[in-house]
Amino acid sequence: MLDPRPHLGEPLALDLLNTRWMEDGPQDLLTDVDGLRVWLSSAGLADKAPADERTLAALLAARSAIYDVVRHGTHAALNDVLEHGRIKRRLTDDGPDDLPEVTDPAWLPGWLAAENLLHLIAKAPDRIRQCAHPECVLFFYDTSKNGTRRWHSMATCGNRTKAARHYAKKT
Repeated sequence: MLDPRPHLGEPLALDLLNTRWMEDGPQDLLTDVDGLRVWLSSAGLADKAPADERTLAALLAARSAIYDVVRHGTHAALNDVLEHGRIKRRLTDDGPDDLPEVTDPAWLPGWLAAENLLHLIAKAPDRIRQCAHPECVLFFYDTSKNGTRRWHSMATCGNRTKAARHYAKKT
């Protein structure tokens, strides 16, 4: 099954949030293990975690925790997710290496997404955004030079917003 989501390519934490979207009503990729399998593959984690009910439950907990941080600024649930793992640092022949260690493989994808959110927050928390279109629920990390991007996609939500504004002026 191909990934049906309308917006891909965001950092892992935001990509996890974008497993919910609007298209003829609310959609959710993570309603079952088949959707989990699609997301794991899309995220490059298919060979790193089992596609089963336990992983799905852990990933849904991580998605909810990330959403709470991004939308409401509450972080207790994210810290609970982060308790399931740590980064083991070591020096190899190729240089420094960071190896994620989780208490249970089912938590690896959710833990990696939570860890990714920490990096985004440390780098530029104001660049984590939800699409400005009033009917869109997608998130993006603003990589524009001046930091003024408003839509997850100019081709879809940006154009719809501009067209609606133009139509309102004409009537």
